Amino acid sequence: MEVEMKIRGLMMDPVTQMPIVILKDVGGNTILPIWVGIYEANAIALEIEKVTTPRPLTHDLIKTLLLGMEASLRKVVVSELRDDTFYAVIWLEREGKLMTIDSRPSDALALALRLDCPIFVDDQVLQSSKANASASEKATSDELKRWLENLGDEDLGRYKM
Repeated sequence: MEVEMKIRGLMMDPVTQMPIVILKDVGGNTILPIWVGIYEANAIALEIEKVTTPRPLTHDLIKTLLLGMEASLRKVVVSELRDDTFYAVIWLEREGKLMTIDSRPSDALALALRLDCPIFVDDQVLQSSKANASASEKATSDELKRWLENLGDEDLGRYKM
């Protein structure tokens, strides 16, 4: 089963200083943090802020290619969590044919924002993420988990690089 999520915000991990994309369940309070690279976070942040660049970035180029080929992005799915690494699948449709493409979650999310398509997370990923978080005995992980769970609207401001 897949759970529809929205990008709730982008922020810096206070422990590692790495960017985190925060996904939130549209029908509840489930939050899924996904750590991404600085360049991937920048691509997501630019689209969230609707900043245009003088030349197309990679995700803008892919959007233009898909539209030019009359393909549509149906959905993106964060499909797996394996060895502390998230995996995603991009679902494309062209001429009535559905195709799936393996992707990093950060790239899938950047495309979903640009093409205004739904974002889903497989329920097993959410369960695995919760199990991994509860199995962790590190104080910093517990602190980060509490910090993420207690985020308010004012905490999810604009992403700053």
